[in-house]
Order: sequence, then structure tokens, then C-alpha cells
Amino acid sequence: MVTSIASTGLAAVVCLTSVASLTLTGGHAGGPPPAWGTGPLTVDSLPRVPYVAHRGGAREVPEDSMSGLMAAYRRGTAQVLDFDTRVLRDGTPVVFHDATLNRTTFPGGEVRGLDAGEWRYVRLRPRSRLPGSRRAERPPTVAEVLDRFGGRIVLMPEAKDPRGLDRPAALIRARGLTRSVFVNTGDPEVARRVHGPGLLSQLWRSARRLRTDRPERRRSYAGVLDVDIKARDADLTRAVRSGIPRFWAHTVVTPAQRDRALSLGCNGVITDIPGRLSRHPVRGPGVVSAAPGR
Repeated sequence: MVTSIASTGLAAVVCLTSVASLTLTGGHAGGPPPAWGTGPLTVDSLPRVPYVAHRGGAREVPEDSMSGLMAAYRRGTAQVLDFDTRVLRDGTPVVFHDATLNRTTFPGGEVRGLDAGEWRYVRLRPRSRLPGSRRAERPPTVAEVLDRFGGRIVLMPEAKDPRGLDRPAALIRARGLTRSVFVNTGDPEVARRVHGPGLLSQLWRSARRLRTDRPERRRSYAGVLDVDIKARDADLTRAVRSGIPRFWAHTVVTPAQRDRALSLGCNGVITDIPGRLSRHPVRGPGVVSAAPGR
């Protein structure tokens, strides 16, 4: 696989500078946005209605990329960074959404077919519809994201590969980030596994599942109920009343969707467009403002 990746020639042409050379500089001078203070951040620091940058803000930046996560962090319009995780052949957890490389990178093949050495040659393919100029870059590992942002902003990795959950969980615990990270999954049993050793679990429920689900049964282990914005009003309202402390609408891509979710009682917004959404004031009687407009 290393040969097939390297044969594209892209590793020698684009993005020869390691993502690790990026530093936390710019508007926040190497620390969290000013509104968040100076200490390590935990979920207890979140505002009443936080914004979550889904995959870093996938309609504004390259999804699941270090540059995209950095841009969302620097902008300060999201208080949680969401990213996807998968596990390589050798057990290394990496930041990537799909099971295969085909959609978002230059090489093809299965993610789990690579090891850490081969991962160094993978390059994300910049998408033309994104604003600004982009260059190819290597998808980060989970350890790199935790080391870059851990304690500076709340993180939300989604476990796309539950068989490899133990390794990312160990990385979170080793860095003292158990109160700074929500581990997301769509599988209730995986959420129980996350919660068992003291991590914070987040459970995704699709509109179809919410029709028959009993969210109150999840409150002993789900720190966040991640609810589909396409769900019916009655199902969202039932989820809000489940007793789970946080219920965040996913994935919001318009101001109208956000305002509907908030009017039904959701208290978090997971969005592909945190920058753009924050520029639109919340509208509607009795609606609690999301964080950027509070």
C-alpha cells in the first residue's frame, strides 16, 4: 500500500510541510478564545447552548482535517470540535470519516488496510466548493488532535470503528481529558462501554430510530443525546423530556433548522456551518440563543 500511495507522486509535490508544524497562534495567541478563560476546559465550561463544528465545519473547511479544526478553533464560533475516528491495521486511531479513502483523499483503498507508516503518505483532496484556497494535507491521528486541542476546547470524536475503541479511550484517559471529551456513537452498547470506564458518552439517534426509541432508557449512560434534525417535532420533544442533560440537534445547515431545534427545547447545535450560522440571529418566541449570539 505504501508503494501505491507513493506512486501517485503527490507526497513529493503537495503539502510537504507536516501538519505538526502548525502552532496555536493567531487571534488567540496560542490559547483558547478569550471568552473561554485560561484554564483547561471541561464540559462544565460549556454555555447553555453550545455550537459544535461538525467534522470541523465540513461546508466551510476540509472535513476532519487539522487545518479545518484549527480554523474552527481560531474563529471561536464553536465551543465543541467534532471529528470522526477510525483505526488502522496496527491499531493506530486516526481522524477519518469513511471506511475507504476514495471520497476525500488522492489514493484509494480501505483505511484499516494501512499502518501508521503508510498513513503518513495519505493526502486529503481539497474540495473546490470550499471557500478560500486549500492545499492537500495529511489526515491527523487522534493523538495529534488530542495533543493540539485537548484542554483548550471540548472535543467530540465519533467512534466509527467500535472494535478499536480501547485505544482512543486510553489516549483520552492518559491526557486527563475524561471531562473534556464526548465520545460519540450510534450504538447504545458502545455508549455503555464508553461510560463504563468513566468517559463521557454521546449517543446519536436518527429520525427513524427516534420514532420508536425510548430515550429515557439511555439516561444512565448518555451524557448527550445526539438527535436528528430531520426527526418529527413530537419525537424531538419526547427526547428533550428524557432526563438526559444534553440534547443536541444534528446536523444543522440552515438558520431555520437551528431555530426549530431550539424552539423544541434542544440545547446544542451540531452544524457544518458554524461560522455562517453564528452570523444569523436566533428568531422565534421563547427560543434560547445559541452560544455565538448569547
